[in-house]
Amino acid sequence: MPRTNLNDILIFMAVVDAGSFIAGGQAVGLSRSAAGKAVIRLEDRLGVRLLNRTTRTLSLTEEGRMFYERGLRILVSVDEAEASVAGQDSTPRGVLRLTVDDAFGRLVVLPLLEKYLRAWPDIQVEVSFTDRLADIVEEGFDLAIRVGATATDTRLVSRVIATYKARLCASPSYLAERGEPRNVDDLAVHDCLISAGRNQRQGWRFRGEGGSWIKARGRSRLRLDSGEAIRDAALAGLGIALLPDFLVTDDLAAGRLRQILADLETDDAKIVTLYPDKRLLEPRVRRFIDLIGEELGRG
Repeated sequence: MPRTNLNDILIFMAVVDAGSFIAGGQAVGLSRSAAGKAVIRLEDRLGVRLLNRTTRTLSLTEEGRMFYERGLRILVSVDEAEASVAGQDSTPRGVLRLTVDDAFGRLVVLPLLEKYLRAWPDIQVEVSFTDRLADIVEEGFDLAIRVGATATDTRLVSRVIATYKARLCASPSYLAERGEPRNVDDLAVHDCLISAGRNQRQGWRFRGEGGSWIKARGRSRLRLDSGEAIRDAALAGLGIALLPDFLVTDDLAAGRLRQILADLETDDAKIVTLYPDKRLLEPRVRRFIDLIGEELGRG
C-alpha cells in the first residue's frame, strides 16, 4: 500500500470534528470540494469507506471510527511533543464561544463570566443566550451549558457540573381558583406548564413507593420552550410549574409563588456542559469548565 499523505488524514479528522465537508474544509483552509477529494483519496489508499454520506449528514463507518480514534492518539502525541519543546504554559487565549440556556445564563453564568474575564485578560467571550438546542459542532460553539440536557450526539461529551432542587409551584391566585393538589394523582385535573421545544417534550416524574419513579399525568394545555417563560406563566396564574431553585427561590420567599407537594421527591435539575469530543480541550474551554464547576459546587 502506498504511504498515505498526512495532510489527507488531517483533513479527514477536521471533517469528522466539524461534522461536514464545508466546515471541515474551512477549518484547514480548503473548499468543500478539496476536502471531499482528500477524503476520497484517503479511502482509495486504504481500500475502505471511512464516511457514510447523505445529502444532509455524515457518519463514520466502523472502519472510519477505528481510523479516527487511532488518528486522535497520534495527534495527542504530536501536541504533547510540541508543548514539551515550546514550553507552553496553557494560558487561555482566543475567543470562547458559549451557548447557554437563557434564564440560567443570565442569572448564573453571566456573573461567572466577569470573574473569568478578569482572571484571563487574553480571552474574549461570545455568548448566545437561548433555550434553542444549537448544533454545537456545526455552529462552531466551544461549549454549551444546559439545564437537564443529555448528549445524544456521539460527537459531544457531556459532564454534569451541578444540580439544583426542582420545586413544584403555582401562584396563590391559581391555587385559590383551582384548589391545591394533595398527591400526584390530583395533578391529572390541573394545568401543568410543561417544557417543550420543536424536537422534545419534557415530562415530570416523581419518586413513588418502593423508590421507583412514576410519571405525572397532568394536563398540558400550554407548552413553552423557555424556563423563564414557564416561570412567568406560573406567576400569571396559568398553571403549575416544576422549576429549579435558581429560578423561583425569590418568588417563593416573596409569596408570589407557593410550593406544593413539597414532600414529593422530584428529579434534580442537572446542569450539564456539552462540548465537542476533541483530542484535547483548549485551555480557554477547560479553565471555564473548571471555574463554573468549582463555583456552582460551592452552592
